[in-house]
Amino acid sequence: MSPEERQPQGKHPRGQTSRTGSVRPLTILLAASFLLTQIPVASAHDPTATGGLSQGHGLILALVGAAILGGFILLKRLDRITPTTALYGVLVGIAVTALGAVFFEALSPDPTYTASSMPFPRSWYQPLALLSGLGIMVASFLIGWLRWPSRPRYTFLGILMGLWISYPYLIPGHASDTHPLGYAIVLGTPILVGYVVWKDTGSIIRAVLRDPVARRFGIGVGVVLALFFVSVTGYLSFFPEEGFPSEVTVDVLPAIYQLVSWPTLEIAIPDLPVLHIPFFLAVSPGQVIIVGMLSVLIGLNAAVIARHWRVEERAGLTQGTTGSAAVVGTCTCGCCGPLVAKIAVLAAGPALAAPLYWLFVDSASPLSALFIVGSLLLFAGSLIYSVEAARQPGQSASIVPAD
Repeated sequence: MSPEERQPQGKHPRGQTSRTGSVRPLTILLAASFLLTQIPVASAHDPTATGGLSQGHGLILALVGAAILGGFILLKRLDRITPTTALYGVLVGIAVTALGAVFFEALSPDPTYTASSMPFPRSWYQPLALLSGLGIMVASFLIGWLRWPSRPRYTFLGILMGLWISYPYLIPGHASDTHPLGYAIVLGTPILVGYVVWKDTGSIIRAVLRDPVARRFGIGVGVVLALFFVSVTGYLSFFPEEGFPSEVTVDVLPAIYQLVSWPTLEIAIPDLPVLHIPFFLAVSPGQVIIVGMLSVLIGLNAAVIARHWRVEERAGLTQGTTGSAAVVGTCTCGCCGPLVAKIAVLAAGPALAAPLYWLFVDSASPLSALFIVGSLLLFAGSLIYSVEAARQPGQSASIVPAD
């Protein structure tokens, strides 16, 4: 039986008050989301068909979410609220910020670029992909041999990530779309990443997830980031584009997503019952693998940070800027490649945004694959680093609630 279960519930009125108060941010978030779905949104690019909404409204909503997030972090550091209340408030801020970013992306006009705006010719993609992939594999071997000789799993993970980047040019032509090596790389990545994370952090993660607040915070952040990622990449949408079907359509089509071709289920509903808004969803095994890995790693990082906040409060320690920065960095990093060009258009104009589009959003660019690989390594590495730090003398892996 855990320490939480052994504590008499009637002797902790402060904890009960905190739990009651923490429900309010979630209620507010659900109410706001429902109200937003009632706004007519018949077209992503026609202001008259979106109830007067524009990309500016999405930007304002994202700024409001950022203000909520920063406000709760500040109140927590000033000891005005409990860690539990702060965590729920941060979760609401992240959700509102993500919702605003989705609105901004959906309501912004799609930039159109010609080949003449590329920073360098596509013929450079092959040597860049092969050299960067080979460099990652060699560096992984050397660093693993010199720094972690007892952990060969790090070397194998680095080699696999190098193969991920160079694969499209190792198998020439359309043969790479269905080659067994490509499927082996994609399907093997979550297995190896999961093994590395579980081997190095399993005992601490199990302890962290026994804290119900840390567990809920991690799950909430992971779900929000997963929905954000599939929305900004166009796999989930409530904003129909030109040519949106006029009747319910369900189809399975082959589509290339991350290295190889996958059967993709597409569902288009022009008028979703009750909500009366259009709905589009596309799901493929490759998408589930990538989004699942990213959201799980981000959620676990968030849960560890949440547990640190609560244990730190219980021990009477002072929260430094590192913990707050980690919350923001972990939960807002990552998955916003498709927003890069549109934000640049807003800030600097189409001419200056074009190179960013070709470098980071163009699916043929090796930097696009490097972005995915870097995100996976960043989140897995930060999780392992946080757990290693927790194992240092003087650190606690206790699962007793902080408040």
